[in-house]
Amino acid sequence: MSEVRLAAESRTEFGKGAARRTRRAGKIPAVLYGHGSDPKHLALPALEFARVVREHGGNAVLSLDLNGSQELALTKTVTTHPIKNYIEHVDLLLVQRGEKITVDVPVVLVGDAAAATLVTQELSTIQIEAEALHLPENLELSIEAAGPGTQFHASDVTLPSGASLVTDADALVAAVNEAPSAAQMDGEAAEAAEASADES
Repeated sequence: MSEVRLAAESRTEFGKGAARRTRRAGKIPAVLYGHGSDPKHLALPALEFARVVREHGGNAVLSLDLNGSQELALTKTVTTHPIKNYIEHVDLLLVQRGEKITVDVPVVLVGDAAAATLVTQELSTIQIEAEALHLPENLELSIEAAGPGTQFHASDVTLPSGASLVTDADALVAAVNEAPSAAQMDGEAAEAAEASADES
């Protein structure tokens, strides 16, 4: 993934009141840190940053235009309001071209397992090490025609060129099991109802 250009401003006011004023102005409070440098307090344009996350995912690399200079940064943490769902704060990690970094990347299951099976995804992300400007938005794992008893581990996920696996290779990512019959599901529902009645 190439970098996404975004304008940023330095922040000189801190604290909850200042953060609220920043958000009212249509910007997001952010902190840029890394490589032993002092943290820089920034304000990012809210709509543009939200669009970057939506279109490029959580591992988007930003080319920040800050006071006339360019800084490359990885979106490290996005804090969202639990009820109103707007972005409250962003932590950014300073990166350099050619630098390898470790990130969590979503795993997407593709294809359809065999008939009468139930697929459970045990890991939604795996950690990889890759160049900062070549981070995948997601990693695909094919479960096409997989039968009952099939297990997929982190080592089964195909990584892009130049990337290496950090997650334990034996970590279970997805499992294919035989789907329960209608009778089994009815029995489980009855057991759950009985347990609920006993507790009440």
